Amino acid sequence: MKIVGYTEGVDSLFLTHLACRGYGTIPLGNGVDNHGKFIKLITKSDDISLVITYFHKILGVPTYNITCEDLLYPCQSLNIPAIIIVPKEHFDRARDILCGLEDHIVLVDPDDMLDKAVEILES
Repeated sequence: MKIVGYTEGVDSLFLTHLACRGYGTIPLGNGVDNHGKFIKLITKSDDISLVITYFHKILGVPTYNITCEDLLYPCQSLNIPAIIIVPKEHFDRARDILCGLEDHIVLVDPDDMLDKAVEILES
């Protein structure tokens, strides 16, 4: 079974659609929100096939010394695709902010989330 890691705020109905398709889900946290396993601590043994998060969840918090590069490092090092949910009209700005991570992330509009997730999981 493939496992999808998701951060707080990812739609429950979306996660239910994944579960009905036979995918497992595991909550992930950004180190500040106390939601699930700290994303920076993902290891190979977690067997996560895809990470899904909203853009704001991976941005650094000014009072917390961690960057989006830090948070997504396990995805990069373990070759786990990461879907970053961003409204389509903000893709360019998100790419500017996430420069350096383009090869490891996929920006996806909320309306296209399920189709893109299934496409990645089935590839």
